[in-house]
Amino acid sequence: LLTPESTVQAQKALGADIIIPLDELPPYHTDRERLVESVELTHRWEARSLREHLKDVRQQAMYCVIHGGTDVELRTKSIEYLTSLPF
Repeated sequence: LLTPESTVQAQKALGADIIIPLDELPPYHTDRERLVESVELTHRWEARSLREHLKDVRQQAMYCVIHGGTDVELRTKSIEYLTSLPF
């Protein structure tokens, strides 16, 4: 079972220089309601991934992943949320 925490642990064990948090990538033609749910889920997962990463940073970086598809409002909200975290 993949979790935000287990994916970070796996990338750390591999010695990754850059770690990418677990996220959900919905299909391109997803309706807005589903896209909102996906962004919210991904934000929760990214926060959990970051907490796991910060327990043992080593010489590894973690980059956030902006979501929202082609919806400018959702992408802007995603940017605002993710830049409030210590990535």
